[in-house]
Amino acid sequence: MRKALVGGEAFPPSLRDWLHERGVDGYQSYATADVGLIAYETEAREGLVLDEGVIVEIVRPGTGEPVPDGEVGEVVVTTLNPDYPLIRFGTGDLSAVLPGPCPTGRTNTRIKGWLGRADQTAKVRGMFVHPSQVAEVARRHPQVKRARLVVEGAMADDRMTLHVEVDGHPEGLDTKLAESIRDVTKLRSDVVLCPPGGLPNDGKVIDDQRSYD
Repeated sequence: MRKALVGGEAFPPSLRDWLHERGVDGYQSYATADVGLIAYETEAREGLVLDEGVIVEIVRPGTGEPVPDGEVGEVVVTTLNPDYPLIRFGTGDLSAVLPGPCPTGRTNTRIKGWLGRADQTAKVRGMFVHPSQVAEVARRHPQVKRARLVVEGAMADDRMTLHVEVDGHPEGLDTKLAESIRDVTKLRSDVVLCPPGGLPNDGKVIDDQRSYD
């Protein structure tokens, strides 16, 4: 055995190198049982090239709205296979579009590969909080460019803080956001305003940082 095409789970560089040391060149494919092949790795090993039989969008988790190229979001796939068509199928996986063509000459769009899961539902003080609820809060306030709910604290001492990207410091926006959060989630939350680009580009809408030690 000299070559391998692997799939089904993440293929980290450590495993790739382990195979290479044993004489096997391993390449990863990204696929789902419903869609089939979505993207594949080339010899350049710079991201994954999209299969030409599918249409891929990267959307903000909980909203279905496309994000700019380079921003991490959920992979949504459309396939027009007449035997089993799927329209905007949410994979639940996170990735991002890479700029430019593949160095091997492949011209289709590239993605970074698997970057985690998009399902970020958290249970806070006995209530489930979903990414769609965070998106609903942001929709109520057009000044908000991006939003991220951070959950902190130890067991039975949950604290929520909504971090939002906005231009400047709109007067009274933090108070209005806090009211919207309580209206949508039935939970209290602090609010932190930050400039555009101030939030990490990792696709997280809900960041659960609680300790369960």
